[in-house]
Amino acid sequence: MSKKSNQTQKNPRTEAALILQAVIYKGESLSTALIDNDSPMTSDLCYGSLRWHEPLSFLLNELMAKKLKTKDKDVECLIRLGLYQIIYQKTPDHAAVGETVSALKGLKKPWAKNLVNAVLRNFLRGQEKLLKQKEEYWPAKYAFPQWLLDRIKNAYPENWQSILAESNQRAPMTLRVNVNHQTREQYLAKLTEAEIEANIVESVDTAISLASPQNVFELPGFTNGEVSVQDAAAQRASILLDCHDNMTVLDACAAPGGKTGHILESAKKLNVIAIDSSESRLKRVQENLERLKLIATVIASDALETDNFAKDILFDRILLDAPCSATGVIRRHPDIKVLRRESDIKQLQLLQSKILDELWKKLKPNGILVYATCSILPDENETQITSFIERHEDAKIIEIPNAQGSGLQLFPGDDGMDGFYYAKLEKTL
Repeated sequence: MSKKSNQTQKNPRTEAALILQAVIYKGESLSTALIDNDSPMTSDLCYGSLRWHEPLSFLLNELMAKKLKTKDKDVECLIRLGLYQIIYQKTPDHAAVGETVSALKGLKKPWAKNLVNAVLRNFLRGQEKLLKQKEEYWPAKYAFPQWLLDRIKNAYPENWQSILAESNQRAPMTLRVNVNHQTREQYLAKLTEAEIEANIVESVDTAISLASPQNVFELPGFTNGEVSVQDAAAQRASILLDCHDNMTVLDACAAPGGKTGHILESAKKLNVIAIDSSESRLKRVQENLERLKLIATVIASDALETDNFAKDILFDRILLDAPCSATGVIRRHPDIKVLRRESDIKQLQLLQSKILDELWKKLKPNGILVYATCSILPDENETQITSFIERHEDAKIIEIPNAQGSGLQLFPGDDGMDGFYYAKLEKTL
């Protein structure tokens, strides 16, 4: 029997409990933990449980007098799933309890049957009081860890609650139309003909938002490069880079390659070098380029090691999609709320600063560098660029429409987009 056919026979709740255990207690990313899983239900359970990790953790602390041993955290994760289904999926009580208990078979822990049953039934008996208590504890109320909630509240005292609320929503599926094939309006007509409901994203000329997610292979022209899946905020990178024919361009930290493809679509005869420190993730870049029938030089390299990819090269344009906290894309990657630590921010800030300084040396006079993050934290964005400008007399900020300060901060949900930050810098000497 093939691995895939065997996979489909596994209990999705059992599989989800094991995946949650890997993420919450072993520090594995959700995308990595899900890589061999082809069950939509398992995926949905994992995303939902991590999205609401803080309130579920609060309820577990109230309901379980004694914490389970490390080796039995899979049982705890199964209880999380049961609570998630009752509260957020509105699964009928008897079905949620029964199916959760049944999933213990796959964990081979029949001793936990009474425990799982008791915890879920205790919740059902006291849910009105418990859910009210949950609202009094801010991390549970807003579904964000305390440290990150505090940082966002301090940075954005006027709209922090809406930022958190939008970050807890499911992200839309957004497309980037390859305008070398047709106009956005022409592609929208193709979607209408295929009975796929969609709307243009007003603020980004190449973007279309789908009313509901679709299998990419059912999208008209996907296999021959007419369209790609890319959030509208991410599509701004290539637009801000403003490439012209025959330029030499560096796409730093390029994986999985959405921006690389967009850069190559934006002008003719570009010499694009795309680098990323992850060799495995660069395979995605190559796959994207092959589908789009575009060519770039793809190199596995740390962005700080410029001799590896640009020893005797200066660039007209550099896109630095910097390593960051990813706090602007939590709605797509809810495990960030579980995996990220406050101590990470300072380390990321130092790394961003080093990469900026090194790549700046590789920019031609009058060249443009676009600094991008999918973060909403000022330390990685506005503060980072302000500090860079102070260090480099030959750096000039090019104003971006609607920007405040040194760059443009987009928040989750703005025109349906992810949270992103952009700064556009010109080398004056």
